[in-house]
Amino acid sequence: MTTATEILQQRLPAARPRIGMILGSGWSSVIDAIENPQRVAYADLPGFPQSSVAGHVSDVVVGRLGRHEVAVMGGRKHTYETGRADAMKIPIRALREWGCDVLVQTNAAGSVDANIPPGSLMAISDHINFSQHSPLIGEMGNERFVSMTNAYDIGLRQQAHEHAGSMGVDLFEGVYAWFVGPQFETPAEIRMAMGAGANAVGMSTVPETILARHAGMQVLAFSLITNMGAGLSSETLSHAHTLSQAQASAKRATSFLARVVGQLAI
Repeated sequence: MTTATEILQQRLPAARPRIGMILGSGWSSVIDAIENPQRVAYADLPGFPQSSVAGHVSDVVVGRLGRHEVAVMGGRKHTYETGRADAMKIPIRALREWGCDVLVQTNAAGSVDANIPPGSLMAISDHINFSQHSPLIGEMGNERFVSMTNAYDIGLRQQAHEHAGSMGVDLFEGVYAWFVGPQFETPAEIRMAMGAGANAVGMSTVPETILARHAGMQVLAFSLITNMGAGLSSETLSHAHTLSQAQASAKRATSFLARVVGQLAI
């Protein structure tokens, strides 16, 4: 059977991407900044999942962003869609086999830190896996015991902060807490996350980071803060609200992302 990597290589024989990207809600317009984009639908790639979430695109888009050739996944499969934390295993490994050394991830998240209000951009410095689901369950060999120290590469984060400063963009940094969802967190769960040292909460990113680190990739990840966590404001949380807030900040977020990824020194 032809693998996803083989199909990508056959469809795009001249492509040599070194950076893979996964775009979350509010970040998809970064694709508009890609030069000479070429698309391959997830449906044509064995093991690539179709997302059922509004705001996510089920395509791989390959082209040039600044100094780099990139392979961008327009959407992800979340654990809450199937109950499987390893839904992105084949896509991430395919990008790695294709030559991607770095995985850049984005998401929309809720803040649990009054100093990081809605509309903010946050570089993820670490995560808390409250669910304790792992995409590596069932893997064999000693490689499954992956160190998660510096899971979000400190050198790449430093570059992001330098670019943010030159652009006049306020880039916060903090810990992302993963809840499976799809229901939003309760006020009590938000208080627990705050007590554990989290700055933001969300329903993605952590499984993909674990998979990327297992594959030997460096990870850089950003959250677009769309709301305050349950009980921290008078907002009524919904996915429609998340999308609305994400779109309101999308232009600034994607301009920043295109600049950072396009100029990364790797």
